[in-house]
Amino acid sequence: MFDPDDLSSNPRVNSNTPLIGDLIESRLSRRAVLSGMLSAAGMLAASRLSFAADKRQNRFTFQEISRGSDETHHVPQGYTTDILLKWGDHLFDESAPEFDPFNQTEAEQLKRFGYNNDYIGFVQLDKNRGLLCVNHEYTSTPLMFSGIQDGFPKTIRLEHVMVELAALGGSVVELKRDGDRWKPAIGSHYNRRITAHKTPMQITGPAAGHERLKTSADPSGTIASGTFNNCAGGITPWGTWLMAEENFNLHFLGQLPEEHMEAASHKRYGLDHTRFAWGAFVDRYNVEKEPREPNRFGWIVEVDPKDPTSTPKKRTALGRFKHEGAETVMAPDGRVVLYMGDDQRFDYVYKFVTKHAYIADKPDPDLLDEGTLYVAKFGEDGYVDWLPVQHGHGPLIKDNGFDSQADVLIETRRAADLLGATPMDRPEDVQPHQESGRAWVMLTNNHKRTAGQVNVANPRPFNAYGHIIEIVEPNGDFAATRSRWEILVQCGNPMNRPVQTTWNKATSDNGWFGSPDNGAVDPIGRLWVATDGNQYTGGADGLWAMETDGERRGTGKAFFRAPVGAEVCGPQFTPDGRTLFLSIQHPGDGKGATFEEPTSRWPDFRKDHPPRPSVIAIRQENGKLIGS
Repeated sequence: MFDPDDLSSNPRVNSNTPLIGDLIESRLSRRAVLSGMLSAAGMLAASRLSFAADKRQNRFTFQEISRGSDETHHVPQGYTTDILLKWGDHLFDESAPEFDPFNQTEAEQLKRFGYNNDYIGFVQLDKNRGLLCVNHEYTSTPLMFSGIQDGFPKTIRLEHVMVELAALGGSVVELKRDGDRWKPAIGSHYNRRITAHKTPMQITGPAAGHERLKTSADPSGTIASGTFNNCAGGITPWGTWLMAEENFNLHFLGQLPEEHMEAASHKRYGLDHTRFAWGAFVDRYNVEKEPREPNRFGWIVEVDPKDPTSTPKKRTALGRFKHEGAETVMAPDGRVVLYMGDDQRFDYVYKFVTKHAYIADKPDPDLLDEGTLYVAKFGEDGYVDWLPVQHGHGPLIKDNGFDSQADVLIETRRAADLLGATPMDRPEDVQPHQESGRAWVMLTNNHKRTAGQVNVANPRPFNAYGHIIEIVEPNGDFAATRSRWEILVQCGNPMNRPVQTTWNKATSDNGWFGSPDNGAVDPIGRLWVATDGNQYTGGADGLWAMETDGERRGTGKAFFRAPVGAEVCGPQFTPDGRTLFLSIQHPGDGKGATFEEPTSRWPDFRKDHPPRPSVIAIRQENGKLIGS
């Protein structure tokens, strides 16, 4: 299967910027001296960063599950799993007929839970009610439709495209407690489908109305129809849902001539590679007919889940790139800070700081329209400098093609290139933690990085297993422009010495993993890591608990294992820490997998049903905190 992340669009990777292997060696040598740790096996029992945090042994007391791969999911002894929502479940009418995967229509899919659920947000309404906010990232077309096999995507027809458009975007679903369990409230007035083509969205912020956002359907450049490829996201302090638009480029067909004013920008965003045939049927997704349409994607979308009639807003102040997520945290002065990763090999880590403070009793509904976007430059001295992605700053001037802040934001990637940001190994989710003043960056992998392309924050060539970086903000000031950083763990098999992993020696044979993707911090401050690509280590993807403090810092512990072919996304805890929601995406996938012959038929295990991406809820049978 084509992997879009195998293809970098960053022109800097072919240059000599940065070639700093000598800095890697000096940094690792100094770290070894300071911590007394880099053993021959590369084990890391603690960090040179010192915290006054809890140093208790083993904060995770569940019985670890084993590494492996099979058709179903696995949880520790004493835990139970409920399948909450499956692709095709009706959201608005309990009496609706059962989902029929052989007779899918756009009209029916608009009423039903979407495909490939990713990020999960939870907005509590009261003790017994809450809203689940779920992104639907993309469609696994051969698994979704019967008869799509040979010649894909040439065998796709318009009716398939319209169902796909209806299956993407997001879902808001009210949940209600039933004893210790949560159940969807079908027909709730809160329930809502946001789709890739039917949901009007307001474009706001500095780029709204710019000439480069105007199309034949929207000559104002202020109203976009829908959102798609929504990966991770966030929930704001005021209870709105942030949907991150990621691999939008894969949905556009066609190519512009080199002399076209948008051609270079399209190339930087990877629009010379496609995965879907939408543009063969709908002009909007053909860049030769609508060359500016891609500029209307790659943003963060803000949605009010408590108001199903509200218009979602694409917040252009947060920049345009392949957003993996947008997790929020508060600076000491009340300003809101969002951390974001640009999920492609050799792209960057960002944060956004609002101009104004958040006032709880008088919230500004457009707080995210003003502020400063920063991109990270990681230094050998153990500090990260946050460089303002601001018109007029350094090279971001008219001579370089930036006439305004709107141009800077529409071409955020090129702006960050010119600023000299650090090219990373697929920065995905970035999880801040309010109380500790830290944020953890999930770097999934980059097996395309050569020895000449390593840098201090990405020190391994052919990094097939990824790593996690920890950022420490000074005095808990998340708005700071200079922060400390350290690699928490380099992933992969610690017994494979050439891989140069840095797990704590307390990590078991089941506790290590590869390809960290999404993270979550539970209500008592513990880090959890979900993977996408762990199958390349010989086991299925899953969820691991990760120790970040004390003598066990850098220790992983296996908690959940997905069915074969699936990745685990969107880990989200209820505020009481007693329920954990997980997205199980593209179960049954694999080389050559199809609707008729998937690698698993999870979760229904019916011969007449394909596998169905689903949201699950995990809880302890004794009602205690997850992980404890």
